[in-house]
Amino acid sequence: MAKVLEVHELTKSFGGVQAVNNLSFDLAGGQLLAMIGPNGAGKSTCFNLINGQLRPDFGKVVIMGKKINGYFPRQVWKLGVGRTFQITSTFASMTVLENIKMAILSYHRKTKSLFSRVRNLYRDESMELLKLVGIEDQHDRACGVLAYGDLKRVELAVALANKPQLLLMDEPTAGMGSAERQSLMELTTSIVRTQNIGVLFTEHDMEVVFTHADRIIVLNRGELVAEGTPEAVRNNPQVQEIYLGKRG
Repeated sequence: MAKVLEVHELTKSFGGVQAVNNLSFDLAGGQLLAMIGPNGAGKSTCFNLINGQLRPDFGKVVIMGKKINGYFPRQVWKLGVGRTFQITSTFASMTVLENIKMAILSYHRKTKSLFSRVRNLYRDESMELLKLVGIEDQHDRACGVLAYGDLKRVELAVALANKPQLLLMDEPTAGMGSAERQSLMELTTSIVRTQNIGVLFTEHDMEVVFTHADRIIVLNRGELVAEGTPEAVRNNPQVQEIYLGKRG
């Protein structure tokens, strides 16, 4: 399988704190790679280095064969990288359909058309995305009145608006109930398998991680301490000690 993400010796420090240290891993299309670790392990810093919000001190990030060191977030997005966040961010007063349209308009650089022809632009494409995530029947409702689980699906649809080959998901099931978490991840898995999208996600719910990840990488104090299949990581004594709370 073709690699959509390659991270080589990535290093970033803030003052005297080494947030990420000599980190290397890769991700192929159609795979779900979970990044786990205790608070302060460097997960968010790694995400921000990949997405262009931070610049590495050393090392490189390669996305779809292109080195993106120095790229800004919008440039990374234009390459075909989608992202969801721990806290959902939608336009509450706008309808579900309008939120998706906004993302597509931005991707095609047609935001200047917002006040003239927006109702006629990309409706079919937007409805297809809503159908893909299972909420097309909610298209005319304001995001501000949606249930939280449906908001997460809107956010997923927005992240897919630029037809990504790589999807970064920061705690995608945060704040959701058990059934909602499994439903969202089953949906995500189905979409990425069908569309051959590589997914890098962080998650505190270990049931979600071990159920849905193809591979897992474990960070501690900015360093990679374990990687492999869910079974291998679950049985790794170092992981059990530093993250899963088991000793001996």
